Amino acid sequence: MLAGYWPHAKPEEAPVAEPLNRLPKYVASTTLEPPLSWDNASLLPPGVADAVRALKTEDGGDLHVIGSAQLAQTLLNDDLVDGLRLMIDPLVLGGGKRFLPDGGVKRPMQLMDSTVTSRGAILATYTLTAA
Repeated sequence: MLAGYWPHAKPEEAPVAEPLNRLPKYVASTTLEPPLSWDNASLLPPGVADAVRALKTEDGGDLHVIGSAQLAQTLLNDDLVDGLRLMIDPLVLGGGKRFLPDGGVKRPMQLMDSTVTSRGAILATYTLTAA
């Protein structure tokens, strides 16, 4: 879904689209097969936690999870998340997919930065802190 949208994003979405299209992307999937069509995208091998653990030891920028609550949960459960960058959109739904399941581990966070976009979305950056 992301690969079909961001390469053709509107000019006003450039602050998000440009880095998504330019930077390397590591895709966790049980259904896709290489080669992937999005520039700079590669498929992670099975055992995603081990693959991410290896990526974290390499030189380079931060790793980000976009569009996958299931992957975020896996990485949180394996203590591979240093922080969260959340986009909170001004939209109320009567239902939908939860980001975190009931009964999860308490994970205190500290707000490091926040910005409100011209459309009212909030971009919030948190670091995970000790419990």
